[in-house]
Amino acid sequence: MDVAKTLEKLCLAPAPSGYEKECAHVYENEIKPYVDSIEYDRMGNVIAKVEGTDPEAPKVMVFAHLDTLGFIVRRIEPTGFIQVDRLGGIPEKVLPGLKLKIRTTEGRFVSGVFGNKSHHTASADEKYKVDVVTSLFIDVGASSAEEVHEMGIEIGCPVIYEPSFTVLSEKNGMVCGTAMDNRGGVAALVTAAAAIKESGKKPVCTTYFVGTVWEEFNIRGAVFAARKVKADIALCLDVVMSGDTADLAGKYETRLGEGPTVNFYNFHGRGTLNGTIAHEGLSKLAIQTAKDEGMAFQRFASLGMLTDLAYVQMENQGIASLDMGFPCRYTHTPVEVCCVKDVEGLGKLVAATVLNIKADFNLNRYN
Repeated sequence: MDVAKTLEKLCLAPAPSGYEKECAHVYENEIKPYVDSIEYDRMGNVIAKVEGTDPEAPKVMVFAHLDTLGFIVRRIEPTGFIQVDRLGGIPEKVLPGLKLKIRTTEGRFVSGVFGNKSHHTASADEKYKVDVVTSLFIDVGASSAEEVHEMGIEIGCPVIYEPSFTVLSEKNGMVCGTAMDNRGGVAALVTAAAAIKESGKKPVCTTYFVGTVWEEFNIRGAVFAARKVKADIALCLDVVMSGDTADLAGKYETRLGEGPTVNFYNFHGRGTLNGTIAHEGLSKLAIQTAKDEGMAFQRFASLGMLTDLAYVQMENQGIASLDMGFPCRYTHTPVEVCCVKDVEGLGKLVAATVLNIKADFNLNRYN
């Protein structure tokens, strides 16, 4: 498969959290040749299944979220301008002047922009002030609220950054887009399923490759898929911070182009008080697999971020869980940058790890 092409298709599919249909369909079409069956659960999770050789072996769920962060229409002004609130962790300092897409009540996407006060009329203080999202207005070219309604835009409609995908360096595999978080993880799901298919081997464990919903909203959409498939083991694929920019060079050792990551710890202390400590048996298996296969990998641990694995791990009797990822720069902005080789490497490492999970894998934290 062409990982870059798959990543581009996924990035260009608009999928606000809670409205992931377009990206879900792209994912379904991309992974279909490599799996035995595909179904959707009630919440919209896309569950692609690869049958294992031992029905008594643990069930494995590998997943990545389909959705992107954005905004929700809160008020439509009589003049036709639109006010919004955040849907997910939006960095407000990047917003003025951005191109946007608003999903209408009919499911179409309408163009708009966050207007910024004209530079010529802004005071010195205004030029250096970060405007909160509730003080910004979206301009869709309408002159009245009635015209906005005629476009199909109503209170509650979701808004996202205008989807984009740009190759920055073909030589180095560097790409930029609005949704590398987490279309890179979804592309890695497809890569993993393709690698298993192309290996000619069947996993011992029945494995589910799941594109999940709601991560940017409440990070709980994946739990419905875990309940449905009754997972015993879960691997979550998502972005990690890249430490190769000037602002993060002293904080993280991860670098673009140096391979996927095996993650040992994350914790979000701002309100959710949740996180994931890696299942030691799984982290050791992933690392040993990488070493045996001669695959590059990086280790990662972080404070202040979270994945939906934090909630998935609490399902059933407790699920043996491991976060894995790929380094990404400028997360949650419209210009996220990653390396296609890291995404491909993540998928291939996941595939090799899944093939190494045996029927007697110890699900407990203590050996």
